[in-house]
Amino acid sequence: MMGALMTLSACTDLDERIYDKVPMDQYGSTDSEIQTITAAIYASLRGLSDNTTGIASYPTCEFVFFLDEAVSDEACIPARGDNWYDNGVYFEAQRHDWDPSNKLFESYWKYCYNGITSCNSVIYQIEKSGQSAEDMVKISAEPRGLRAYYYWLLLNTFGDVPVVTDFEQTELPAKSDRKEVYAFIESEINEVMPYLSENKTYGRFTQDVANTLLARLYINSETYIGEVKWQACLDACDKVKNYSLEPNYKTNFTDATQPGSNEIIFAIPYDHKQGTAGNYLNSMSVNAQQWKAFSVTQYGGNWSANGICAQPGVYSSFEESDVRRECLLIGEQRSKADGSIIMTTEGNQLIYTEEVTSIDNRKDLKGSECQGARLFKYEFRDDEEWERDYDWVLMRYAEILMMKAECYARLGTPDAGLEMVNQIRRRAGLKDLTAVTMEDLDTEWLHEFIFEGQRRTVNIRFGTYFGEWWEKPVSRYDANKASRFFPIPANILTLNPNLVQNSDY
Repeated sequence: MMGALMTLSACTDLDERIYDKVPMDQYGSTDSEIQTITAAIYASLRGLSDNTTGIASYPTCEFVFFLDEAVSDEACIPARGDNWYDNGVYFEAQRHDWDPSNKLFESYWKYCYNGITSCNSVIYQIEKSGQSAEDMVKISAEPRGLRAYYYWLLLNTFGDVPVVTDFEQTELPAKSDRKEVYAFIESEINEVMPYLSENKTYGRFTQDVANTLLARLYINSETYIGEVKWQACLDACDKVKNYSLEPNYKTNFTDATQPGSNEIIFAIPYDHKQGTAGNYLNSMSVNAQQWKAFSVTQYGGNWSANGICAQPGVYSSFEESDVRRECLLIGEQRSKADGSIIMTTEGNQLIYTEEVTSIDNRKDLKGSECQGARLFKYEFRDDEEWERDYDWVLMRYAEILMMKAECYARLGTPDAGLEMVNQIRRRAGLKDLTAVTMEDLDTEWLHEFIFEGQRRTVNIRFGTYFGEWWEKPVSRYDANKASRFFPIPANILTLNPNLVQNSDY
């Protein structure tokens, strides 16, 4: 018997359905019941409130997305006065000189394992639903696929992690080394592939999502397990068949057109009117008075927190004609009501500059509050509140083209991928390249996926992660490339004595 409420949220139909004390072997016999069960896994993608660490664990804004961004050469989260100091966690991330007690690591870890637990719970329910063995394999394909996605996140960030698949397991798990985690992800995806939908289904784990995940696994294989698998990445990319580039780059990031996008392979749906929470990225970057540029009425109370911004040099790295440069907000901000330059609460004109004087501006709130080009990728609307309604994009077809172009270059045939890069550049309003170099590819990765959480992984793969950039010397962990994986969080080690810290930490 299910002794507690089973509360499940659908992935695209966000209405909540509650089933109380339904015997396991009496629920899950119809397609609608099975869809209700499997829908719970997608709700976990939005994140959770983490009362243990005192911070939240949302994928689309703080702590999960922020960790990937703040350790890359793309973004920074400077302290502005006491705002965003947060006990120095972002300073550590910027400088690659972190401690295992950094709460960002713990939050990322808990986000992933919360998702894995959700998947394991659903698989357990399916196993107890009275279905035939054949049907159970088919019905559990999506939960197993999404579980593999969470394990890919863990492999990508921590390397050696416990692999737990049994919902009833009570003993504390030990770590699997990264080769075992890698093999588990690969085998899970390949095993469930025939049972996943071949069709384009927004917000669901389909064959196209699975092949994109495989391609990510293979393109980073050298980082993960020391083996190159460029051709395997190409093969996986070639199997993604239902998608193409949208003619308009911005179409992928507007609330109204996202579900109909021909480019978005996988996304997390949000609708705050349906009770979803966790997507307030637009609320985290711009100044609190920015709302005046979009509306004459303030809807969301504390509308924005004046936090994350681009590192100096990122905005100016774009060509002026590149439409993707508009993903960064810079310059003077004028009132929608009367056209005047907006004034901040500190008495400054709201004029964003590319310059950021320091990651540590604790003594200079007034001087630093307008520094840094701000995130402006997703649509801003005049009726927005703290929670945003645009869906968070996890995979786009542009990534398939870029992975293929990179693999061709690494295999010694860069011309084979030239047209793929030029397709992306043309959409951005840029001229075709006549040849493509690794430096060109690195630049296109930065510009095409600005603020999509990809940059850390690209930095590592291209080797730039271990060098110097703004406010980042070569750290003690960069020197031997230990920084490519994060340490297991200190509190997790305390709670589970069967775990040992990652090597080099």
